[in-house]
Amino acid sequence: MQDLPRQTTRIFEILSKGYFVNSNSNDSEQRELYTIIDEHSDQLKSYFVQIGFQLEQGDDYFYFSRKEDKATMSRKIETAYKWIDILDFFKTFNTGFAPGFRFYSTQVVEEVRVNGLLRNKLNDIDKGKGVSARDQIEKILTRMEREGFIEKIDDFNDTWKVTAALHYMEQLILALDVTEDETDIKAEKS
Repeated sequence: MQDLPRQTTRIFEILSKGYFVNSNSNDSEQRELYTIIDEHSDQLKSYFVQIGFQLEQGDDYFYFSRKEDKATMSRKIETAYKWIDILDFFKTFNTGFAPGFRFYSTQVVEEVRVNGLLRNKLNDIDKGKGVSARDQIEKILTRMEREGFIEKIDDFNDTWKVTAALHYMEQLILALDVTEDETDIKAEKS
């Protein structure tokens, strides 16, 4: 096997925790790691598969996948449905919500205040009775940041940026939609 990049350990540390490596990250280390993975993807794929990890590439991001048992898959599908609601919320907030999109959390809070549909979608996501919209939104933003779908790029103005990893969520949703359509077609044929 050819020599692996010296950053292989760091790449593993990030990806094995379930995080993404994005090409459009504000973090220079992450952009550098993306370039390294992209340039050495065949070597890294061969190496990681030997230890039970499948290096996957999406539109400007990398991540690990593994075979899962049915119970784990069931839990992941349930989680995916929550992400559908979150993505729907943000696409309702602004149809341009996509990688590279920048926004302020205060914009989201204000839009929830004046848009009843958005308020209902927020309440469907986070059933926090008695919790302010601001707190609900902060909780969702923190979760999205932890998962790598957004990054905080300015603490002072509370500015956020959508990362390329959002494509992963969009692809996941499309895969779930296809599965539901196939199920409907099979049911109609029966």
